[in-house]
Amino acid sequence: MTLLLPAGQNKKPSLFSWLTIIGVIINASGLFLPVLEPDGALYATISKTMALSGDYVNLMVEGNDWLDKPHFPFWITAFSFNLFGINAFAYKFPALLFWLAGAYYTYAFTCKLYNKQTAQWAVLIYISAEHLILSNNDVRAEPYLTGLMIGSAYYFYLAYRNNKWKHYIAGSLLLAFAIMTKGIFIACMVMAGFVIDWIVKKEWKQFFNYRWWLSMVLVLIFILPELITLYLQFDRHPEKLVFGQHNVSGIRFFFWDSQFGRFFNTGPIKGSGDKLFYVHTLLWAFLPWSIILFLLVASSLKKFNTAFSTTGNYICSGIALAGFLVFSLSRFQLPHYLNILYPFFAVIVAHWLFHLTNKPLIKTIVYCQHVLFFLLFAACTGLLFLADLPYKIPAIVLLAVLAFVLLRLFRGNAMQHIIARSFGVIMVVNLFLNTLFYPVLFQYQSGNEAAAFLNPQPGKVYMFTDVSSEYAFQFYYRGGIQRIDTRFLDSLQNDITVYTSREKINSLKQMGYSASVTLELPHFHISQLTGKFLNSDTREQAIDHFVIAVIRPGLLAGGGSLFRSPPEAAHKYNCTILRQ
Repeated sequence: MTLLLPAGQNKKPSLFSWLTIIGVIINASGLFLPVLEPDGALYATISKTMALSGDYVNLMVEGNDWLDKPHFPFWITAFSFNLFGINAFAYKFPALLFWLAGAYYTYAFTCKLYNKQTAQWAVLIYISAEHLILSNNDVRAEPYLTGLMIGSAYYFYLAYRNNKWKHYIAGSLLLAFAIMTKGIFIACMVMAGFVIDWIVKKEWKQFFNYRWWLSMVLVLIFILPELITLYLQFDRHPEKLVFGQHNVSGIRFFFWDSQFGRFFNTGPIKGSGDKLFYVHTLLWAFLPWSIILFLLVASSLKKFNTAFSTTGNYICSGIALAGFLVFSLSRFQLPHYLNILYPFFAVIVAHWLFHLTNKPLIKTIVYCQHVLFFLLFAACTGLLFLADLPYKIPAIVLLAVLAFVLLRLFRGNAMQHIIARSFGVIMVVNLFLNTLFYPVLFQYQSGNEAAAFLNPQPGKVYMFTDVSSEYAFQFYYRGGIQRIDTRFLDSLQNDITVYTSREKINSLKQMGYSASVTLELPHFHISQLTGKFLNSDTREQAIDHFVIAVIRPGLLAGGGSLFRSPPEAAHKYNCTILRQ
């Protein structure tokens, strides 16, 4: 069976179209799952506050000023909430559209760089990269960035080839949107690819092309909405307390502390980087293409002395290399940061595979992808039993049928069949995750269930400041929420409803307060899975419990001191929102 068209053939790429449609459907299947704690729910809650208040200047969390991410994705999400209502679909849908734009620009860019068949392969690699699929369920800023960054590079490439103003302007606009999504480092990565390409090709005249410099001026003009809002929220109000300090400049944070501060570990948000963190992250995050990518890198290093020529294209590899080095050297690292580089990895891998003639390398790829194919099916089967998922027998039968169908449809060892099988197995894995695995896990995200329990009669609910914020509850609950200190209970005149940890309620009872539990729910941040949680035999040891409880005024007879709360209760649930 022919998967894709040879370059130059005019027949419709029907199978490519079907595979693309299947890939989009699988990626979109996360639209109908709840918003994941903690980061996705935090972003959704900020956007909800923006949509309900009509305040598009101030980013607020629990009534406090929030200085971390720029405004662009929150503006887009708030608009979506106004259009579709406040729900998970409305939160995730705009991100999916930007991800889809990334697929389009990956195709268009690869067509311009190489040929149609390489472009088709690049798209299949892009829409099947594992962490991109996961990020269309656990939505943060990355789906927006993924589409904007490859789109900006595409228009700048057109500008580089034809020197037309419309392409400089389009590239500058998308780059500005990307900067207003994540920060100024995005511009450094995109332009690094072009600088590397110009240096290799000795295109020194590009450095003196005034249109490139004016494009950077345009970027600064296009990001003015972000700079103005930061000034209005922070620089205009030096009295505000941010990061435990007064006189905090939002504009300085945007240009320096948010990006360079994390890189050098000198800003208010710190981490401890590992130079090899993203090497082992790629092993799973870029499945099922990670082994091929490592073979590509090894092959390129082996032929390094002959790898460069003045007729090659080095923009994608330059952006990928610059981005990977920046993230690897940074002291603040999270797996999803690499997502924005996957469109460029897809182009590089597709081009390499299209031109690969080394028989030992091809044999190695065939063998590795065969092994991976069966390992991924085995992993799904094993997860059925490890996590004690329902419908075990039907799921095993369906997995076996799908494996058989893929092997029959694409049974050759030609590269196009290897790509199709690899694409197919990762689609099956994520169909399994989004239709069986995650729906079971969401019963442990207590905020959703607690909000659903209270929403029929939404009144004011209180949450304690020394217990983690649990943004899923704040997003899904339709009533008012107020954060309180334990000492607030001394001035109670009426009963109050609280959503808090079971441990907190137990400590309040020990202190002599009258508290009765209305609903108790298992609780775990399912976006941060551990082996102990996945194993159904040890899961109870990994989970906490959150409750909806009613607290009545006054202390019971024999109640202890107001300040006798065990310190570990506060420390266990105390968390920071500065982890994105």
